[in-house]
Amino acid sequence: MTLATVRGMKDILPPESARWTELEGLFRAHAVRYGFLEIRTPLLERTELFARAVGETTDIVEKEMYTFTDRSGESLTVRPEGTAPVVRALLNHRADAGEWPARFFYIGPMFRHERPQKGRLRQFHQFGAEAFGTDSPYADAEAVAFLHGFLAAAGLAGVSLEINSLGDPECRPAYLDALASFLAAKEGELCDDCRRRAGRNPLRVLDCKAERCVRATADAPSILDFLCGPCRDHFHGVESALASSGILFSRNPRMVRGLDYYRRTTFEFVIPGMGAQNTVAAGGRYDGLAEMLGGRERVPAIGFAVGVERLLMLLGEGRAAGPSAEAYLVVATPALLPEAFRRKMELSACGVRADMDYEGRSVKSQFRRADRSGARVVLVFGEDEAHRGAVVYRDMERGLQEEIPAETAIRRLCDREKKEE
Repeated sequence: MTLATVRGMKDILPPESARWTELEGLFRAHAVRYGFLEIRTPLLERTELFARAVGETTDIVEKEMYTFTDRSGESLTVRPEGTAPVVRALLNHRADAGEWPARFFYIGPMFRHERPQKGRLRQFHQFGAEAFGTDSPYADAEAVAFLHGFLAAAGLAGVSLEINSLGDPECRPAYLDALASFLAAKEGELCDDCRRRAGRNPLRVLDCKAERCVRATADAPSILDFLCGPCRDHFHGVESALASSGILFSRNPRMVRGLDYYRRTTFEFVIPGMGAQNTVAAGGRYDGLAEMLGGRERVPAIGFAVGVERLLMLLGEGRAAGPSAEAYLVVATPALLPEAFRRKMELSACGVRADMDYEGRSVKSQFRRADRSGARVVLVFGEDEAHRGAVVYRDMERGLQEEIPAETAIRRLCDREKKEE
């Protein structure tokens, strides 16, 4: 009996894996362009890290985390998101992070026990970036520009940028009081979940996608009307920096985050018309998280995350073929396999992707495989040519072939590879 994958987990095989590699390479290139360096954190963390960072009353902590007690009696959790581990690593290794600002990016799997559906799995993958040590509005605009450029380079069309400000501990309490009063008057119009949220965390009601709650809160007070002077100036600074960069955006006062450590800027890239699942990527400023995780001082921070499976789904099938072979080696007889293999290794050593058949199939079959491989050059090792130390060099792009010394053929392919580099 063959064992199946765990529910909500997925094998990624060629040629699909080629799309993942291409997208990862694109994200890395944009990260380097914006001065972000890669960080790799463990899959396992102490459960307390996520209870503090994500929130003990959130669905993620209460229902979705993969948590277990190890043999030493410690509660561990397989990471459900990437930001908290990065902040923990920064606090653990502050001396190694260098001068502020410190910029990191990550690529890797996350785990949540939720109902699997299209574009959402229990093991899912994220691209993320976090910048620490500056609360300048230019840092916020830089994070948005990084994400904006990456999504555009990936070929995602029809995306809109929405931004908001959540204020800070100075001005947000007044807004929360006003929102709580508003929601109390609307209690009978809210769903059961939002009636519970209204008392504990009124901001989360604005994030509800249920139609009845959206209608009930349509005229809710806007947090932008409650910003203090510094928060208002910061938000205007972000808007000005984005405008000067040519990045189009719109304000969305309903865009919120339900945890206290989020401050000021929050943003999302969305595809209009896709309903409740219209968010492509999201980010925001979280200046209070480091202190919540035991840091001795407030560390200004902003970051974002992109769901890879969802992004690939939105991009569509696209090009899924693996890389073509540069050269395919055809042998007329199995006796010539050792010589052809030695030449194949020489080509690989100089950077040429070469392929050949090891099974002794017919020459006709080997040529069919060479054609399917997309090889630009086919080297034919024939018995007569072997006596002369030669091969048939067939240029598939130009439709030409000639007999040349084997050494010349290898050198020509290696030189061609160097020129293309």
